[in-house]
Amino acid sequence: MDIESLREYCLAKPGAIEALPFGDETLVFKVCDKIFLLTSLKGSGSFNVKCDPEKAMTLREEFTEVQPGYHMNKKHWNTVSMKGKLTTHQLKEMIDHSFALIFNSLPKSKQQSLS
Repeated sequence: MDIESLREYCLAKPGAIEALPFGDETLVFKVCDKIFLLTSLKGSGSFNVKCDPEKAMTLREEFTEVQPGYHMNKKHWNTVSMKGKLTTHQLKEMIDHSFALIFNSLPKSKQQSLS
């Protein structure tokens, strides 16, 4: 998965927008002002996604490409390398999980308006 494919996949999520709130080098994807993915535009080949704490630990143990979230709450965020053994399907599953955590935390009225 490259940065453009990542961008297209994230923007296809209901209500997802992109922004550069931390400067020109960090692309952020969010829904209703809540971040579900961050990535560097400097070509790092990785992204940060939110994750259930237990699942985060399991993924870190299983894949060297999944590390505690860089500059994030390491209990709830993972940094995932797109360069390695992870398939596009696995990367998308991690993005989907992050989006679902954020989406499901929204009030029901906002969820319905986005669906």
